[in-house]
Amino acid sequence: MTEAAASLDLEAAEQGVKELYKAPEQRVLDPEAMEGSLLERMPNPTGWRMLILPYRGKEMTEGGIVLPNKLLDDDQIQTVVGYVVKQGSLCYKDKEKFPEGPWCEEKQWVIFARYAGSRFRIEGGEVRILNDDEILATIDNPDDILSL
Repeated sequence: MTEAAASLDLEAAEQGVKELYKAPEQRVLDPEAMEGSLLERMPNPTGWRMLILPYRGKEMTEGGIVLPNKLLDDDQIQTVVGYVVKQGSLCYKDKEKFPEGPWCEEKQWVIFARYAGSRFRIEGGEVRILNDDEILATIDNPDDILSL
């Protein structure tokens, strides 16, 4: 051990660091949030962003094998297919960037890049918030796209 390390008072340093943090506030259950539907409780994207619900896949194979939730969750994280749940007020409003109009609309299946957007979990699974220009294509049936 070096002289500098030996001369440090680790307990005093640890106590000093603890004083920098504030006590965490307790989370309070908001009963009003529970009364609304899940769609109403989902985040509202701002600006040119949109809320995407990634495709989870079928829970059973064609042969009748039930897939475990862990596998379905992993597929949902890796998927490049999603359902447009909500769009921000500025989605596709830039006429210079989107001269031919919107690339997609709410309630439409889309394809996006694997690591596009911000991912976070809500009750029931994962959602993503993507920018309006991160949509690669629209599709009719999400089962037509196979994950890698």
